[in-house]
Amino acid sequence: MAENAELRSYKKIGSILKQELIDGLYQIGDRLPPERDLAEKMNVSRTVVREAIIMLELENLVEVRKGSGVYVINMPLTSAENQDESYEDVGPFELLQARQLLESGIAEFAAIQATRNDILRLKEILNKERMKLAEDDKDYTADEEFHSAIAEITQNEILIKLQKDLWKYRTKSSMWQGLHAHISDREYRKSWLQDHQNILNGIQRKNPALAKKAMWQHLENVKQKLFELSDIEDPDFDGFLFSVNPVVVGL
Repeated sequence: MAENAELRSYKKIGSILKQELIDGLYQIGDRLPPERDLAEKMNVSRTVVREAIIMLELENLVEVRKGSGVYVINMPLTSAENQDESYEDVGPFELLQARQLLESGIAEFAAIQATRNDILRLKEILNKERMKLAEDDKDYTADEEFHSAIAEITQNEILIKLQKDLWKYRTKSSMWQGLHAHISDREYRKSWLQDHQNILNGIQRKNPALAKKAMWQHLENVKQKLFELSDIEDPDFDGFLFSVNPVVVGL
């Protein structure tokens, strides 16, 4: 079991793929096996493979060609052994799962703590998001502000700091930027705006279970949409993310 848990890390999968390049399993110009085949071979989800490919792309070892696949363009200069230990970036889907676990609980607590002024602030931020979306503005600061404001409602400094730290991973992550480089469709932001409204509704109604479920579903929607939009092999792919959700809410 410990071995399987280790293999779920995209860094470990990336390291294995780099070692296979070094060992001559693939040559420059070769196409890597389909994402689904790699996932089955290494006993991980497709999100982990997707993150590993993004990692190799950022290291200029592979090139992702939409509708065609992933091709080797360079070879690693040194052994891949233990390289994953010093790699400081985080996987975008790994990050979203962490946010999902933390922020659903934060939203639940915020629904208990929220005051009238807190609700007014969230409504103001949501209106700002609507205006940015109507203007087709690429600015995501209102999105960040909305999530931060919910954490601040808890008045728990540790939760506030943890939420901010997770968002910093998003803004500074080369992996996150690499994922978004393959996404041109922006229509998904409209559905995420509705998700924010659902979260606000739960908090405004002082309904912790509803707020928790709305936040969980919002970040699940983000994971699924980003995975769908970043797929480079099958535009009709089934949307599988994680084999089992670690938490079931609303039951």
